Amino acid sequence: MFTLNAIIEYIIIAMASALLYGVCVFKPLGALQQAGYSGKRFAAWTRRKGNMIYSRYILLAFLTALSMLVLGICFSFAGKWTAYIALIPVPLFVYVFTLADRHALKVPLVSTRRVVRIYVLNLVLLAIVSFALVVGGSAAAYYSEIAIIGHLRFLLLAVLPILLPLLLIAANCLEKPISTSSNRKYLEKAREKLANAPCVKIAITGSCGKTSVKNFLATILSARYRVLATPQSFNTPLGIARTVEREDLSKYDFLIAEMGARYSGDIRELCELVRPDHCILTGICPQHMETFGSLSKIIAEKGEILKGTKKGGFAVIGQDENTDTLDAEGEGLIKVSVGEHGEFGALDIKSGADGITFKLALGILQVEAHSKLLGAHNAQNIALAAAMAYKLGLTKEEILQGIERIDYIPHRLQPIQANGLTILDDAYNANIRGAAAAVEVLKKFGGKKFVVTPGIVELGILEEEENEELGKNLVGLDCVILIGATLVCAVKRGYLSAGGDAEKLHIVPSLEKAKEVLLDAKEGDVVLFLNDLPDIYN
Repeated sequence: MFTLNAIIEYIIIAMASALLYGVCVFKPLGALQQAGYSGKRFAAWTRRKGNMIYSRYILLAFLTALSMLVLGICFSFAGKWTAYIALIPVPLFVYVFTLADRHALKVPLVSTRRVVRIYVLNLVLLAIVSFALVVGGSAAAYYSEIAIIGHLRFLLLAVLPILLPLLLIAANCLEKPISTSSNRKYLEKAREKLANAPCVKIAITGSCGKTSVKNFLATILSARYRVLATPQSFNTPLGIARTVEREDLSKYDFLIAEMGARYSGDIRELCELVRPDHCILTGICPQHMETFGSLSKIIAEKGEILKGTKKGGFAVIGQDENTDTLDAEGEGLIKVSVGEHGEFGALDIKSGADGITFKLALGILQVEAHSKLLGAHNAQNIALAAAMAYKLGLTKEEILQGIERIDYIPHRLQPIQANGLTILDDAYNANIRGAAAAVEVLKKFGGKKFVVTPGIVELGILEEEENEELGKNLVGLDCVILIGATLVCAVKRGYLSAGGDAEKLHIVPSLEKAKEVLLDAKEGDVVLFLNDLPDIYN
């Protein structure tokens, strides 16, 4: 059993098995990446209602085991070769599995160094477990001396698919110390570069509108200054460090850093990295309640940006019932209130299908402003950016010039014309306020109005309540298409309880099926895509 030839055989089969089953983990690996490499969030994804990942792996294991069993019995006359013949179905079923699972992730897997390390470690674990299974089967055949067991001594390999998610979690745990050490050095280098940078640093956080306000402020400040803003939604320490690594900061007058938070301590870590001179807090709502657990913790976490901003800096704050509890002056900052009763704000907002017009309050000044952007909420976001620009010395003429130049932000109520239809692409992860604003914009258009949505995520204990409220807001639209099984029950319940027409409501399993319903849309109609769930929520 443990001759040199036998051991070489075990190793070859174990390695081949690891390489074969290794191709079955690319989609779960992508989900793990979307989960921020959190084993807990990834495990929750595997258990989420409607997720077929374990069912598919169990089916793969069952079919492989059944075919190996049949071949082992039917080819028992082949003697020692029977065990090898029984292995033939393994690559066949793996190939069929990959074909059936070929649909790409909505958020493609990014081949980072961390992903490569996790994948290699996963292959190593697969090889070790495969080796153990091969040895176990061979031991059973050797000591039992029963012919049929000898013919099926590799049958235990069929259980590997069921273990794939667990082995991926284990590989992630083994890799974590490597990433932690590597990231620490990477962030320290970025921290030193930022500390020595001559540019003025502005930090932006909030439950909604961070990316929009960042882009608006960068556009407005560009009327006079050289501005660098973190791209897309790069709002983590590594995202900011990646931005800093690529640029010569001495070439810029301002650096605008978006700061996101899912857990307590995230904003403090980001502020310690950037050391902002000024900050903007867009507003606070129960977004990310899933990870924070309570609204009070969200308020406290967002308030950390005030503590992390240098004394004497401007703190531009969007007024709401949650930000009013924060004390910017107590942190040594100059508070700049933006809202209906603030020093700055957007007043008399007129929102239509062709954009927004409003009075922009700049202290004692009021000026007429226009933007092609959709939704009254964007007027408030522009006011936040304009308030910071005004405090930093820009004139009203420069600010208005910048507002006129503001362009649509991809996937944030971005209108797209397609085959005579108007598509409102609001597919970036929705929040409570943003979802309500998007539906309000849709209702201002002519033609039939369609909405496609899977609901709103990361609301924790408020998930049912807020998705019911979303459903109520959809009443009056011509067609409501709900995707998936994650949150749509609450949306449906809210829609019907508010008097929605059941005949206008469609529940489909995927975006592809939703497109079939949209075939009824005609030229001049409008379709709102509200929140495209990442794969980790599907």
